[in-house]
Amino acid sequence: MDSVLIIGGTRFIGRHAVEEFLDHDYTVTLFNRGNHDNPFTNRADVRHVQGDRGDDERLLAAKRDVEPDVVVDCVAYFPDEVRRATEIFADVDAYVYVSSGSSYAADDIPKREGVTRLCDCSPDEAVEDSAASYGPRKAEGDRMVFSAAERGVNAMAVRPTVVYGPYDYTERFDYWLHKVNEHDRVVVPGDGTNVWQRVYVEDVASALRIVAEEGEAGEAYNVGDRNALTLEDTVAEAASALDTTVEPVYASDRELATVDLSLTDFPMYRESPHILDTHKLAALGWESTPVREAMQRTVEEHLDSDRTGEDEGPGRQAEERLIGVLEMV
Repeated sequence: MDSVLIIGGTRFIGRHAVEEFLDHDYTVTLFNRGNHDNPFTNRADVRHVQGDRGDDERLLAAKRDVEPDVVVDCVAYFPDEVRRATEIFADVDAYVYVSSGSSYAADDIPKREGVTRLCDCSPDEAVEDSAASYGPRKAEGDRMVFSAAERGVNAMAVRPTVVYGPYDYTERFDYWLHKVNEHDRVVVPGDGTNVWQRVYVEDVASALRIVAEEGEAGEAYNVGDRNALTLEDTVAEAASALDTTVEPVYASDRELATVDLSLTDFPMYRESPHILDTHKLAALGWESTPVREAMQRTVEEHLDSDRTGEDEGPGRQAEERLIGVLEMV
């Protein structure tokens, strides 16, 4: 394998996937609409083919033009997109679908490929662009991969949990980094012990390459930090990477309600633990970046960016009101 076509490739996971494949001597071509800034515009070693992935003729033309060995599908959000892509790229050496840990319906600890139940997906959910249908749509995309493999397509799925790292346009992690960097006291929802496993974006990129090279057709592979931190430990690691100190202020749902907030208003809070088993991926040779190292790289890029994540969670005024209320108790 020496050439890869990345569908998407300019924003977050795809951007890091480009670097991962380049670092391993692949020729890289991006296929996307060009709606977002292309960080590789001035890179002679990254080619760009413009087109809408929903246009089968353009996608087929890109395939014939590039003749990729590997296709990495970063922006398949609907099951029918996965079905059509596996048909168009049926004869490539590897088609890798970026799925999600949200595909899982059951809160097993940990969630295991082939064991933990996947979300069902109704016909309406399959075409509905909403947060509520995201998990079902990703799960149905997985099933499209499994079906394609039964037809002889070397199709596989990679299921990341919540992704963090440089260039994260969602700003979920930036919310916490900004709070820790700017304030001595930070409100942490609940008692801080909730666990929503995350995964460093460069580790997702390496997983995509390794699965393309070593994975088995019809298989899904979880990817997540091997050391899953609680939210309070995440805040502590962020403070350490930012070379600062911070006092977490824990608040229950009842206490948050006094200032019209709830636990789920905070990014990366989840009542039930969400942990993916990554042994299957590790058996292919994948390794997780140590959390401290990943945090340091994430912080460095955050400080160079203009992202604050302030729109992703409660504002500082609400936090200060809450802290005042708690001090009066």
